[in-house]
Amino acid sequence: MTRIFLVRHGQTAWNVGEIFRGRADIPLDETGLKEADLAGDALKDETIHAIYSSPLKRSVQTAEGIAKYHDLPVQPLEAIIDISYGEWEGKENQEVKEKYPELYNLWLTEPHKVRFPGGETLDEVRTRTMSAIEELINKHPGESIVLVAHRVPNKVISCAVLGLDNSHFWRIKQDTASTNLFIYDNNQWIIAYLNNTFYLKVLGKPALSDF
Repeated sequence: MTRIFLVRHGQTAWNVGEIFRGRADIPLDETGLKEADLAGDALKDETIHAIYSSPLKRSVQTAEGIAKYHDLPVQPLEAIIDISYGEWEGKENQEVKEKYPELYNLWLTEPHKVRFPGGETLDEVRTRTMSAIEELINKHPGESIVLVAHRVPNKVISCAVLGLDNSHFWRIKQDTASTNLFIYDNNQWIIAYLNNTFYLKVLGKPALSDF
């Protein structure tokens, strides 16, 4: 049995501003750093054997907030990096909506059919993330590991674990610094919980939209 704690990175200024991030290396803002510490505190009593992170700064900083409680290094894992939004990266949500109206509407209604201009598809994200997770399961049998990634990879991984195709992308919510727990046992996935954010309530901040 392998347990995987899948964590989304904490808040950045681009989350608040609804700016498409993708491969842009945006750090956590002040609230995001607090969220990372709270996520770490929530997992401090768990026995964790390894911590992996997307190589982007916002994920690494969140992973460090967890790792400090376990005296473990944060290991970069390229396969769980954020989706490449291509031409959309660095653009505000409203700008994208106006400049790419048809593709934007498709993204909201049939996300599995979208290839971002100069970027990736959800299927490509699913292939690379689940391939990496399969390798980690083989590497860590009977252990508990943490993966710190991003909204899109986390949603896609959640769909895969739940046995859903990528058309269900928008039915999965992933708040900043949320935690999911998936258990792989006897060649099948068991979902313990999704989008857990109870430990963030002390911040008293309003919930962001799913961005």
